[in-house]
Amino acid sequence: MKIHLIAIGGSAMHNIALALHHKKYSVTGSDDAIFSPSKERLEKYGLLPKEIGWFPEKITSELDAIILGMHAQEDNPELLKAKELDIPIYSYPEYIYEQSKNKKRVVIGGSHGKTSITAMILHVLQNLKIDCDYMVGAQLEGFETMVKLTHDAPVIILEGDEYLSSPIDKRPKFHLYHPDIAVLSGIAWDHINVFPNFEMYVDQFRIFKEMILDTLIYCSEDKELNKLAMEHTKCKLIPYTTLEHEIKNGVTFVKNTELLIFGNHNLQNMNAALLVCKELGITEKDFLKKISSFKGASKRLELVKKHDSSSIYKDFAHSPSKLKATTSAMKKQYTHRALVACMELHTF
Repeated sequence: MKIHLIAIGGSAMHNIALALHHKKYSVTGSDDAIFSPSKERLEKYGLLPKEIGWFPEKITSELDAIILGMHAQEDNPELLKAKELDIPIYSYPEYIYEQSKNKKRVVIGGSHGKTSITAMILHVLQNLKIDCDYMVGAQLEGFETMVKLTHDAPVIILEGDEYLSSPIDKRPKFHLYHPDIAVLSGIAWDHINVFPNFEMYVDQFRIFKEMILDTLIYCSEDKELNKLAMEHTKCKLIPYTTLEHEIKNGVTFVKNTELLIFGNHNLQNMNAALLVCKELGITEKDFLKKISSFKGASKRLELVKKHDSSSIYKDFAHSPSKLKATTSAMKKQYTHRALVACMELHTF
């Protein structure tokens, strides 16, 4: 297969380029700007474009498919040439689905916790040596790429973002995956630049729910999500809540298993991951044994430095609900310490 990626330098796009290269596909790409770490990672495998910019002459009828990144514009000269030659054009999530049609698809959706839940599931599967494909929204310890696509893996674990698919496809990404098993972690109005009112935002999750082929695992502590789950549905429903736990000397335990993560939000995420793993045939005992070494996804309550009297964490909490969850977790975990929080405001 010969695949060309328009806007290959993006975080998601360069990872799918690497995944397809590892699958022995012939991969090329273009972009008008490529920054670190994408640049070095593409260069390592000979996928870095020789010149920066758009080159319609690269688009020929020999190509089997085009993958279009969000960074490209609707009038991109390479995109226009591909349309002229009638080459199949896919958004990033569309192509992921094309690669996973014959696999069991597990999709992790929700306004918050998607990356953490996906990372927990992948950590457990990897440590149990269970083969799977995946797509996750952060670089994880022990994983070379954020995307893995193979011919043989029977299962694929997908982080299901509700943001737009491509410049020419305004559907939310998670509407394109058609999950066998899905998780919804909660609904808190996000992406307000795309969904101008709350009702429109909730509708995206309603549409997603109707696409689930088998099982929905959802957080019943979330008011909006609970309402949505109770609406007529054809899939099996499995609710979850915060795992019962205790905190001793700043360390969280679940069923006598010491954890490296903490906070109600993370314990909800962990319960979702446990239920997915059970659906995949993994026992609770095996799950707890392997999750005990999980340090968290990159920049998700990530420990930077600590000593006896202070700890420093960084967290990608880019909406009010996420910020609230982070500060609440800190206060509960370190009851006798002062909390100093520095926040960089999100664009919207």
